[in-house]
Amino acid sequence: MRRVSNSAVATSDAATVLGRPPTHGGTVDFIVGRLREEILAGRLAPGSRLVEGDLTARFSVSRGPVREALRRLAAEGLIEHLPHRGALVRRLSARAIRELFQIRAEMEQLAARLAAESDDAEARARFAAAIQPIFDDRERRAPDYLAENAAFHDAMMAFAGNLQLRELATKLHLPLIMAQVGGVLTPEALESSVREHRAIAEAILARDPAAAAARMRAHLERAAVLSLAARARDER
Repeated sequence: MRRVSNSAVATSDAATVLGRPPTHGGTVDFIVGRLREEILAGRLAPGSRLVEGDLTARFSVSRGPVREALRRLAAEGLIEHLPHRGALVRRLSARAIRELFQIRAEMEQLAARLAAESDDAEARARFAAAIQPIFDDRERRAPDYLAENAAFHDAMMAFAGNLQLRELATKLHLPLIMAQVGGVLTPEALESSVREHRAIAEAILARDPAAAAARMRAHLERAAVLSLAARARDER
């Protein structure tokens, strides 16, 4: 089990004024945001320890804001507190991955259908602008794809226009699942996923609800198979 040290995150901190949080009012939000980003990008691996002393030194704060930040991350399901071990980046079991994908597939195909049915021209324009990166033919690396993937699914949820659906979907941690099985994101898998995103987006923009929903379900079912295979390899 890895212990996250100050040196392991020094590079990412350098970009934000030596990694120090803003003034007191935004300190906890800042810490939560940075740690969430690193977990979802896979830079903090499942099982990594989040040591209060290391985090207070990293962010130049007292233990109070760090403890509150860890409490919030635990409430989001991104970390867990274990006896005698402290705070750890949550490691999803194969069962959790399977069940989360089952639920997510139902919700996201609904979102894809709602987005395709939408008559909101402004929302459609925002969606089209937000997903432009998926049409870029650049070569992708896993960390870049994870961010692009999260942004695409979030843009579609926003376009669907159902606030309750979006809130529920956020709690199902698709980005967390993908970050935990990043090893399965080979160049071929990334290329397939990008093609699927484009096909889903094209159906939404063409106002074809049936195709959008079907393509989304197929996309998430394939992602579930890959994720479960990766977890099975990890547990051998």
